[in-house]
Amino acid sequence: MSIHTILGAGGAIADILAKELISRGLPVRLVSRHPKEQPGATIVAADITQPDQALQAISGSSVVYNCIGLKYDYYLWREQWPRIMDNQIEACKRAGAKLIFFDNVYMYGRVDGPMTEDTPYDPSSRKGDLRARIATKLMSEVRKGNITATIARAADFYGPGTNKTSVPDILIFQRMLKDQPAQWLVNAHAGHSFTYTPDAAKALALLATDDNSWNQVWHLPTAAPTITAAEFIRQAAMAMGKSERYKIMPKWMIRLGGVFDTTTAELYEMLYQYAFDYHFDSTKFQIAYRFQPTSYEEGIKATANAHLHGTGF
Repeated sequence: MSIHTILGAGGAIADILAKELISRGLPVRLVSRHPKEQPGATIVAADITQPDQALQAISGSSVVYNCIGLKYDYYLWREQWPRIMDNQIEACKRAGAKLIFFDNVYMYGRVDGPMTEDTPYDPSSRKGDLRARIATKLMSEVRKGNITATIARAADFYGPGTNKTSVPDILIFQRMLKDQPAQWLVNAHAGHSFTYTPDAAKALALLATDDNSWNQVWHLPTAAPTITAAEFIRQAAMAMGKSERYKIMPKWMIRLGGVFDTTTAELYEMLYQYAFDYHFDSTKFQIAYRFQPTSYEEGIKATANAHLHGTGF
């Protein structure tokens, strides 16, 4: 049986995806620069920015999942993402492997209305422009018949095990756990979609094992209607038995914070995602796979429980 290879092992999505694939009896290879052992999977240490290491990591694979998460730094992204995309495309071609690229929504820019798979790329940021270029590169190779690949996009995500990378987990759950007021960016009353990580992992496995899923863009299952941050905070507080108090970080505060912290500085150009409605539509996937996304109420309770009991991390 051919191998399902996950690039970016150790990340929030990669870890849950590995467990999902293993539960289906599929052979799993985990790849990162410093991979950790996981029962039921083999590990390979590799740097995908290096062509020879990418070839070695992907050799023998039937499906490759790019779940790589780079440090939130535009200049690092600009240097490494094009190389990663080129190297994995070449390695997949040589291995005869199919590729699923786990992507975000930065390339759409600010959208008035729902974001769908047909939403044109109109980035509002440097990082969005870069994501648009690498996604376009991949689908160009698909149209030329050089590779079989799919782009799977998610909204901002939350869920058990995402405490290092998820905005809701960092600003809401972790702060509540310390009996601190929750925080949010710019506007707590704009609608905002959040993808629940276990749903995303299940969806990636479904796409990978369906011959009809390839060579297109999919939005991974995400609850609707959108929720406001204020309502998300209220439900999280109820689930954790904590105060509903929260503080808004205005743009000027984030700009000032960026003087002292590079991640905060990188966040500034993305604040349009929080100032205005952010509606991610996954109807296409839900209809195709008869998949009902986890409700915010259920997902928030599960995430709160993981924080309270130290599980899922």
